[in-house]
Amino acid sequence: MSGVHFSNLPALFLLWTLPVLFLVYIYASYKRQQALEAFADAAILSRINTSINKTRRLWKMILILTAFMFTIIGIARPGWNPQPREIKRMGRDVVFVIDVSKSMLAEDLAPNRLERAKLAIIDCIDRLKGDRVALVAFAGTATVKCPLTLDYGFFRSMVETISIYSIARGGTKIGDAIRIAVNNIFDDKEKRYKDIILITDGEDDDSFPGKAAELAGERGIRILAFGLGDENDGTRIPITDENGRRTYMTYEDKDGNTQLVISRLDADMLRKMVNTTPGGKYLNVATGNFDLGKIYLDLIASAEKKELESSTIKRYEERFQVFIFLSVILLAAEMLIGIRRRKKENV
Repeated sequence: MSGVHFSNLPALFLLWTLPVLFLVYIYASYKRQQALEAFADAAILSRINTSINKTRRLWKMILILTAFMFTIIGIARPGWNPQPREIKRMGRDVVFVIDVSKSMLAEDLAPNRLERAKLAIIDCIDRLKGDRVALVAFAGTATVKCPLTLDYGFFRSMVETISIYSIARGGTKIGDAIRIAVNNIFDDKEKRYKDIILITDGEDDDSFPGKAAELAGERGIRILAFGLGDENDGTRIPITDENGRRTYMTYEDKDGNTQLVISRLDADMLRKMVNTTPGGKYLNVATGNFDLGKIYLDLIASAEKKELESSTIKRYEERFQVFIFLSVILLAAEMLIGIRRRKKENV
């Protein structure tokens, strides 16, 4: 046996209760003697004392305290004979690219496109299986909100904080967002194991998203695009002013007339983008529901993974069962020991 190790080392602090229990036993013996002296005269008291085997009573105490000690050691989960074991963390690099332009306030998905996208990402976090994740938000420009990380708690907090105010410049530059992800997040060492999950309504302001998708494809990056919104009739974009009054976004046409801004899903452009990447897929959410967590399990968790990191740990053979067994044996022995003297012993 070499190198005793305790998996639950703090449990050993309970051993400090053993001296306390011993003192409690001594105090109880003292109080018992006082009680006998108060209710019995000397003659009767001597007969009672001679009928009690104090040595056996002492042994019962020792067995109980020892059993308690073994129980504490068992709870501390002792182990020995360590064996080296290599642990490998496998996964993919996944960048969530989310549109935060004002058109994502359209309410053809409840409560609106942006909030529905955020909820889908947050639901997906609970199903992540060792993949590194990053977050890019974009509107008229793009910015990295979270670099590649395995800290899913931090990633969740970044997702929860994004809004249409996360990007100061208005507009929609899908191509810029893809280029930011390709150039600023992914490395060029391997042309595999990389995914971009693009969530947008597909409207773009001449940022050449097709060219950006081709660049991603050349780097071995797969794009999974989720198109949100009504593709045919479109929908208005609500705006709430500082007084809480609700209106809809408008613009002036070439004749100077005020027109409502109608946001429509550009599914064709997204389909062209994903087709230029290896294994790319377009998922037409439109105005329905989508379970990003299930899609992640089907398309990413089941895909080929790379080794993100490896380490060698010592795995100990846990032997807490031995100490629990000894504790049970001692308690059983304590129950079999009587404190009354036999008649021959009293003679």
